[in-house]
Amino acid sequence: MTINESRGRSGRPVLRIGALALIGAGLTACTGPAATSDSAAPVDFEGVQSATIQIEALGTFVSPEHGGYEAAGRGSGFLVSSDGIAVTNNHVVVGAGTLDVWLGGDTSKTYNAKVLGSSECLDLAVIQLTGDDFPFFGWREGEIKTATDVYAAGFPLGDPTFTMTRGIVSKASTVGETPWASLDSVIEHDARIRGGNSGGPLVDQKGRLVGVNYAGNDTHDMNLAIHRDEVTGVLDDLQAGKSVLSLGVNAQAISDEDGQGLGVWVSSVQSGSPADDAGVEPGDLITKLQGVTLGQDGTLADYCDVLRTHGQEATLDVDVYRPAEGIYYRGQFNGDVLEPVEVLSSGGDRPEDADSAVAAGEFVAISDDSGTIEVEVPAAWADVDGAGYTNDDGTWVSVIASPDMAGFEEGWNTPGVWIAASTDAAARVSPDVLLQRADEFLGRTAHPTMPPRSRTAYTLAATRSTRSAAESARPTSSSRRPRTTAATPSPSRSRRTPKQTSRPSTA
Repeated sequence: MTINESRGRSGRPVLRIGALALIGAGLTACTGPAATSDSAAPVDFEGVQSATIQIEALGTFVSPEHGGYEAAGRGSGFLVSSDGIAVTNNHVVVGAGTLDVWLGGDTSKTYNAKVLGSSECLDLAVIQLTGDDFPFFGWREGEIKTATDVYAAGFPLGDPTFTMTRGIVSKASTVGETPWASLDSVIEHDARIRGGNSGGPLVDQKGRLVGVNYAGNDTHDMNLAIHRDEVTGVLDDLQAGKSVLSLGVNAQAISDEDGQGLGVWVSSVQSGSPADDAGVEPGDLITKLQGVTLGQDGTLADYCDVLRTHGQEATLDVDVYRPAEGIYYRGQFNGDVLEPVEVLSSGGDRPEDADSAVAAGEFVAISDDSGTIEVEVPAAWADVDGAGYTNDDGTWVSVIASPDMAGFEEGWNTPGVWIAASTDAAARVSPDVLLQRADEFLGRTAHPTMPPRSRTAYTLAATRSTRSAAESARPTSSSRRPRTTAATPSPSRSRRTPKQTSRPSTA
């Protein structure tokens, strides 16, 4: 892993490691937080397990790789007061329909909990358990130095069995930019953490908190925790129900197969948040915020810098792409709700009293002349050609749709779709050959002003359609609206083992 120390736009420190987990650590040359005002005493090292919690978040989430699913993901957390206030990661709880909590590995009693405040930029959340007289942690006071002994506690891999691992602080405070967080101070250490440790405590030899587990990489023996001072600096606001650097999404910056940033993926949305009020939905891709293109470096840095500059309560312009519909939306956080961006015919000859079915955002089903292919397209794409054709590979059924067929055929500035299918070609030519032809065609015809990223996206869409054409004479429903994919794994709880890639994933 390489971390630059500069925070300039082109030199922003970026964390690039494999599977993420969470962990806590200390802070260099700083004064620790004040002692807790709770009348009860915090736990010591022997009581670490008793104040560590396992959280199960049940809800519907949308992954850029696997689509929508209803699942129960598990993470960790820890209590910071006897009346049930607990800290965990934003990605563990935000957007969940229900939260169940188990204390210290005891699964015989389930506690209910609610989210009080959260931050996607800091990957922190504070939750409230029902009940009282809970064991709780105190915060380490004083300086946290390199080589300080630390212990990562939690419930990795969704196992209700409590675990602790031991290590030392290798870097007391560094900047951490990841696909799901943007932090000014994280602790790097070598106490091993795994998926499911997210939100758990990192403690010192006395059982005092030094950080919050949130990222790790087994290959490089790299483990990261949100620094104590990042947490204590916002804890009062989060506990009081005020979210910090947050619009209410479970967010992850994603990139394409070539590493080009695509934007900020929304896995889930917190009810009643600015994102929810604006009409953002799970599965949306936020491409721009207040005119700033997001996720170009594969992290949340730009997204969070906008929030740091303007504040989360400001009216912020936002552009959103919704892959499930194939439609771009534009609106505002704390302002105008999202509205589809209209696709207008270049001919301008549509009557003003046209049927409302062709309003922006509406889809209609079209088919080729033989009825073999059926696809849904924006209703404004009313120029349709369903004639088939024959070439050296065989006979093809085909359908083309666009708001302006001539413009679609002659350049890159008019939207449209062309799907062709052939049983003859499937038997005579391989998909790889068809893909090569598509690449050659796009290379010859790409507009000289078209940016390479756009050409890549167009090629990706074209190759998927070509594969469908070669393998089946009737596209399935999943081929009607291309789904955005990305090489970066989605924030993972303990549902599945994180992929071992060169990019990080949450614990």
